[in-house]
Parts: sequence; C-alpha cells; structure tokens
Amino acid sequence: MAIGDLHGDFEATRSVLRLAGAIDNKDRWIGEQLVVVQTGDQLDRGDGERKILDLLERLAGEAKAAGGALHVLNGNHELMNAAGDLRYVTAGGFVDFADLPGVDLADPRAASVQPAMRGRVLAFMPGGLYARKLALRPVMLVVGDSVFAHAGVLPGHVRRGLDAINAETQRWLRGEGEISPDILMGDDSPVWTRRFCQDPGPADCSVADETLAQLGVKRMVVGHTVHKEGIVRNCDGKVWCIDVGMASYYGGHAEALEISGDQVTPLRP
Repeated sequence: MAIGDLHGDFEATRSVLRLAGAIDNKDRWIGEQLVVVQTGDQLDRGDGERKILDLLERLAGEAKAAGGALHVLNGNHELMNAAGDLRYVTAGGFVDFADLPGVDLADPRAASVQPAMRGRVLAFMPGGLYARKLALRPVMLVVGDSVFAHAGVLPGHVRRGLDAINAETQRWLRGEGEISPDILMGDDSPVWTRRFCQDPGPADCSVADETLAQLGVKRMVVGHTVHKEGIVRNCDGKVWCIDVGMASYYGGHAEALEISGDQVTPLRP
C-alpha cells in the first residue's frame, strides 16, 4: 500500500491508514505482514504534525514486530523545516513544538527568531530532536518492483546512487555534514521535481523508462503534485501519482494505492 501527502491532518492520516487495512479504530497495527509506504510531506499546512510523526513512529515498530513494514519517506516539507524554511507552518504547528523535553530554548542558534518559534526551529534544525527522527528515513526507496520517492527519481539519481543520496541527507539531518543544493531544492530534486505528475509528455515518460530500466523495477510511485480528482496513472502505468490532497488544507479525500503483484489499484472509501 502506498499513501501520499498528509500535511498535518491527523484525522486524514488515521482514515487513510484504516482504508489501507493497516490500523484499527484504536490506531493499532492490524496489517500483519502488510507493507505500507508513505511518500513524505507529513509536515506543514496543518496542526496535527506532531501527532502524525509520533503515530507513524509507533506504527513502524508495531508493523515490524508483526512481520510487516511501515516505510515513511522524507518529502520537501520535511527538508524545508530542517533548513529553517517555516513559511507553511501553522500557528498550531509552532505551539506543538514550543516546549519539548530536551530542547533548550536558550540555544543561541535560535536567538534570531521569535520566542514562540524557537522550539520548532531547534526541534527540526540538523541534529535537533525531530531532525534526528527524520534522519532515520530514506528519500527514495525500492520495495519489490516499485521505486518510491516524494517527487520523482531521475536517471542521474540512479547513477549517483539512491543509497548515497539517502545517506547524505541522513547525515545532514543528524547534523554531521552538508547537503547538496540539488537534493534540497530545484527542478531535478527527488523531493521537488514535477516532471512525472504535471502533464508529462513523451520525453518525460522516456526519462521515467530510463530510470526504471536502470533500477530494474516496473513502476515509480510519487506524491508531491496534488490531484484532487484522485490517484493518476501516467506513462502507461509506469508512474503513479498518489498525492490526492487528502489534508483538510486542500479539501481532498483519503485514497491509497494497492500494489499486489502486477495489479495496481487505487482504493477509495
């Protein structure tokens, strides 16, 4: 099962996990050996971010214990928060991280920001409490015969190495190094590109074909580009765009993508 952008909507998160057969009405893992991939952007635009992050962290442990898996990717909004770009944080999103145990609000690195914002800044800056949680996740991931990313995987990413890009991003989030600007932002970033989900043409689908051939997989599954009408199938089913704007900010609906062998099926309530 693949799930797209959540953007701070805790109730939408619970709804889509139930739709996917992953949790019960008490938010406990019931998916047994089910594998779920969430393609990033839990943060920003809504007030339920901390509850979402904590829920996904707990469920990942429960899924592993049951023989399944919950893989959570980092999207552009996770990396934006780590880079100090807080343009899309709600008032509630600042309150939620204002007073975390182990976060020193007197830390001089946050002295230049308003006091109400300091907890959030320190929690997500590289090496911070929540940045270290984000550092446990990949940016791109191959599961079975599918590759998952927040926005897209390009041939250049494959040549550079998905593991290398993941490791570089994780080191940066831990506060142990720098991140390449082309990973953090830009039209060719795996968390920013819209090449495959914003009216792709034959040239874009050819690039997708090249990526898939290099990886030896059948399809790419990405979020990032909102399609309120529902999950979109592009490039003869080689690309699936699963950001349906399910967060209340967009007014969309819960939808998940089921992948079972060669059968790929969008699921709606």
